[in-house]
Amino acid sequence: MPGHFEPIPGGGAAVALDDVEISIIRSLAVQLLELIGPGPAADAPADPLAELFAEGPSEPPADPVLRRLFPDAYSDPEKAPDSPADAEEQREHSAEFRRYTENDLRAGKRDNALAVIRTLDALSPVGEGGAVLKLSPDESRRWLGALNDLRLAIGSRLEILDEDDTDLLYRLPDEDPRKPMVMAYLWLGGLQETLVTTLMP
Repeated sequence: MPGHFEPIPGGGAAVALDDVEISIIRSLAVQLLELIGPGPAADAPADPLAELFAEGPSEPPADPVLRRLFPDAYSDPEKAPDSPADAEEQREHSAEFRRYTENDLRAGKRDNALAVIRTLDALSPVGEGGAVLKLSPDESRRWLGALNDLRLAIGSRLEILDEDDTDLLYRLPDEDPRKPMVMAYLWLGGLQETLVTTLMP
Protein backbone atom coordinates (compact mmCIF):
# COMPACT_ATOMS: atom_id res chain seq x y z
CA MET A 1 0.00 0.00 0.00
CA PRO A 2 2.89 2.51 0.39
CA GLY A 3 2.64 5.30 -2.15
CA HIS A 4 -0.57 4.22 -3.81
CA PHE A 5 -4.23 3.64 -3.02
CA GLU A 6 -5.61 0.14 -2.67
CA PRO A 7 -9.26 -0.93 -2.43
CA ILE A 8 -10.65 -1.88 0.95
CA PRO A 9 -13.78 -3.87 1.81
CA GLY A 10 -16.95 -1.82 1.47
CA GLY A 11 -15.81 0.07 -1.61
CA GLY A 12 -13.41 2.53 -0.05
CA ALA A 13 -9.68 3.05 -0.51
CA ALA A 14 -6.61 3.19 1.70
CA VAL A 15 -3.09 4.53 1.38
CA ALA A 16 -0.10 4.68 3.71
CA LEU A 17 1.27 8.22 4.07
CA ASP A 18 4.26 9.46 6.01
CA ASP A 19 4.27 12.75 7.92
CA VAL A 20 5.90 14.67 5.07
CA GLU A 21 3.35 13.40 2.53
CA ILE A 22 0.48 14.27 4.87
CA SER A 23 1.91 17.75 5.36
CA ILE A 24 2.37 18.32 1.60
CA ILE A 25 -1.15 17.24 0.65
CA ARG A 26 -2.70 19.24 3.48
CA SER A 27 -0.70 22.36 2.59
CA LEU A 28 -1.67 22.09 -1.08
CA ALA A 29 -5.35 21.62 -0.18
CA VAL A 30 -5.25 24.71 2.07
CA GLN A 31 -3.64 26.73 -0.73
CA LEU A 32 -6.34 25.51 -3.12
CA LEU A 33 -9.03 26.62 -0.68
CA GLU A 34 -7.44 30.05 -0.42
CA LEU A 35 -7.29 30.31 -4.20
CA ILE A 36 -10.92 29.28 -4.72
CA GLY A 37 -12.04 31.77 -2.09
CA PRO A 38 -14.51 31.66 0.78
CA GLY A 39 -18.04 30.43 0.48
CA PRO A 40 -21.13 32.16 1.83
CA ALA A 41 -20.63 33.69 5.26
CA ALA A 42 -21.45 31.28 8.07
CA ASP A 43 -23.71 33.85 9.72
CA ALA A 44 -25.60 34.64 6.50
CA PRO A 45 -29.28 33.66 6.63
CA ALA A 46 -29.89 30.36 4.89
CA ASP A 47 -32.29 30.99 2.03
CA PRO A 48 -32.26 27.99 -0.32
CA LEU A 49 -34.37 29.82 -2.91
CA ALA A 50 -32.04 32.83 -2.97
CA GLU A 51 -29.02 30.52 -3.23
CA LEU A 52 -30.67 28.69 -6.13
CA PHE A 53 -31.04 31.89 -8.12
CA ALA A 54 -27.83 33.60 -6.97
CA GLU A 55 -25.76 34.74 -9.91
CA GLY A 56 -22.04 34.23 -10.10
CA PRO A 57 -19.41 36.05 -12.13
CA SER A 58 -19.80 36.36 -15.88
CA GLU A 59 -16.15 37.01 -16.75
CA PRO A 60 -13.33 34.44 -16.60
CA PRO A 61 -11.03 34.72 -13.57
CA ALA A 62 -7.85 36.77 -14.00
CA ASP A 63 -5.65 34.14 -12.31
CA PRO A 64 -4.49 31.50 -14.85
CA VAL A 65 -4.95 28.70 -12.32
CA LEU A 66 -8.55 29.69 -11.69
CA ARG A 67 -9.11 29.96 -15.44
CA ARG A 68 -7.90 26.35 -15.68
CA LEU A 69 -10.18 25.25 -12.82
CA PHE A 70 -13.16 27.21 -14.19
CA PRO A 71 -12.71 27.30 -17.97
CA ASP A 72 -15.10 28.90 -20.44
CA ALA A 73 -17.76 26.41 -21.45
CA TYR A 74 -18.15 27.53 -25.06
CA SER A 75 -14.63 28.30 -26.20
CA ASP A 76 -12.13 25.92 -27.74
CA PRO A 77 -8.52 27.04 -27.20
CA GLU A 78 -7.42 24.92 -30.16
CA LYS A 79 -9.94 26.36 -32.63
CA ALA A 80 -10.45 30.04 -33.31
CA PRO A 81 -14.00 31.26 -33.99
CA ASP A 82 -14.91 31.54 -37.70
CA SER A 83 -15.88 35.20 -37.44
CA PRO A 84 -16.06 38.11 -34.97
CA ALA A 85 -19.79 37.44 -34.67
CA ASP A 86 -19.09 33.82 -33.70
CA ALA A 87 -16.51 34.99 -31.16
CA GLU A 88 -19.03 37.39 -29.60
CA GLU A 89 -21.69 34.67 -29.50
CA GLN A 90 -19.24 32.29 -27.77
CA ARG A 91 -18.36 34.98 -25.25
CA GLU A 92 -22.04 35.65 -24.47
CA HIS A 93 -22.88 31.96 -24.08
CA SER A 94 -19.82 31.39 -21.89
CA ALA A 95 -20.68 34.40 -19.72
CA GLU A 96 -24.24 33.20 -19.21
CA PHE A 97 -23.15 29.64 -18.44
CA ARG A 98 -20.52 30.90 -15.97
CA ARG A 99 -23.02 33.21 -14.27
CA TYR A 100 -25.28 30.28 -13.35
CA THR A 101 -22.73 27.52 -12.70
CA GLU A 102 -19.49 28.92 -11.28
CA ASN A 103 -20.77 29.41 -7.73
CA ASP A 104 -21.81 25.75 -7.56
CA LEU A 105 -18.54 24.60 -9.12
CA ARG A 106 -16.57 26.62 -6.59
CA ALA A 107 -18.64 25.18 -3.73
CA GLY A 108 -17.99 21.63 -4.96
CA LYS A 109 -14.26 22.18 -5.27
CA ARG A 110 -14.20 23.87 -1.87
CA ASP A 111 -16.05 20.91 -0.30
CA ASN A 112 -13.60 18.44 -1.87
CA ALA A 113 -10.56 20.33 -0.57
CA LEU A 114 -12.14 20.56 2.90
CA ALA A 115 -12.82 16.80 2.85
CA VAL A 116 -9.11 16.18 2.18
CA ILE A 117 -8.07 18.45 5.04
CA ARG A 118 -10.58 16.93 7.48
CA THR A 119 -9.66 13.32 6.71
CA LEU A 120 -5.96 14.12 7.10
CA ASP A 121 -6.59 15.96 10.38
CA ALA A 122 -8.49 12.92 11.70
CA LEU A 123 -5.59 10.52 11.06
CA SER A 124 -4.12 8.65 13.98
CA PRO A 125 -0.35 8.08 13.75
CA VAL A 126 0.70 4.48 13.21
CA GLY A 127 4.27 3.31 13.63
CA GLU A 128 7.11 5.73 13.01
CA GLY A 129 5.98 9.02 11.49
CA GLY A 130 3.08 7.93 9.35
CA ALA A 131 -0.50 6.76 9.18
CA VAL A 132 -2.86 4.74 7.02
CA LEU A 133 -5.57 6.87 5.45
CA LYS A 134 -8.81 4.95 4.98
CA LEU A 135 -11.53 6.55 2.88
CA SER A 136 -15.19 5.68 2.45
CA PRO A 137 -16.52 5.54 -1.13
CA ASP A 138 -17.88 9.10 -0.81
CA GLU A 139 -14.59 10.37 0.67
CA SER A 140 -12.72 8.61 -2.14
CA ARG A 141 -14.74 10.52 -4.75
CA ARG A 142 -14.10 13.81 -2.95
CA TRP A 143 -10.39 13.03 -2.78
CA LEU A 144 -10.38 12.20 -6.48
CA GLY A 145 -11.93 15.58 -7.30
CA ALA A 146 -9.45 17.40 -5.05
CA LEU A 147 -6.43 15.54 -6.46
CA ASN A 148 -7.57 16.45 -9.97
CA ASP A 149 -7.93 20.12 -8.99
CA LEU A 150 -4.51 20.14 -7.31
CA ARG A 151 -2.88 18.68 -10.42
CA LEU A 152 -4.66 21.20 -12.66
CA ALA A 153 -3.49 24.03 -10.41
CA ILE A 154 0.13 22.83 -10.32
CA GLY A 155 0.05 22.01 -14.04
CA SER A 156 -1.12 25.52 -14.77
CA ARG A 157 1.73 27.03 -12.73
CA LEU A 158 4.17 24.75 -14.59
CA GLU A 159 2.54 25.73 -17.93
CA ILE A 160 1.73 22.12 -18.81
CA LEU A 161 -0.60 22.13 -21.79
CA ASP A 162 -0.31 18.60 -23.17
CA GLU A 163 1.38 15.21 -22.77
CA ASP A 164 4.59 16.41 -24.44
CA ASP A 165 5.00 19.00 -21.68
CA THR A 166 4.59 16.25 -19.07
CA ASP A 167 7.30 14.15 -20.74
CA LEU A 168 9.74 17.08 -20.46
CA LEU A 169 9.20 17.19 -16.69
CA TYR A 170 10.93 13.85 -16.24
CA ARG A 171 14.12 15.28 -17.74
CA LEU A 172 14.40 18.41 -15.61
CA PRO A 173 17.78 18.72 -13.86
CA ASP A 174 17.74 18.55 -10.08
CA GLU A 175 18.88 22.17 -9.76
CA ASP A 176 15.84 23.46 -11.69
CA PRO A 177 13.74 25.55 -9.26
CA ARG A 178 10.57 23.91 -10.62
CA LYS A 179 11.74 20.45 -9.57
CA PRO A 180 9.88 20.28 -6.20
CA MET A 181 6.63 21.36 -7.86
CA VAL A 182 7.20 18.85 -10.64
CA MET A 183 7.78 16.06 -8.11
CA ALA A 184 4.52 16.97 -6.34
CA TYR A 185 2.67 17.04 -9.68
CA LEU A 186 3.92 13.58 -10.69
CA TRP A 187 3.35 12.10 -7.22
CA LEU A 188 -0.23 13.42 -7.06
CA GLY A 189 -0.77 11.94 -10.52
CA GLY A 190 0.24 8.51 -9.23
CA LEU A 191 -2.11 8.84 -6.27
CA GLN A 192 -4.92 9.97 -8.55
CA GLU A 193 -4.40 7.08 -10.96
CA THR A 194 -4.44 4.42 -8.25
CA LEU A 195 -7.48 6.02 -6.59
CA VAL A 196 -9.34 5.89 -9.93
CA THR A 197 -8.52 2.18 -10.12
CA THR A 198 -10.02 1.53 -6.67
CA LEU A 199 -13.26 3.23 -7.73
CA MET A 200 -13.69 1.19 -10.90
CA PRO A 201 -16.32 -1.56 -10.67
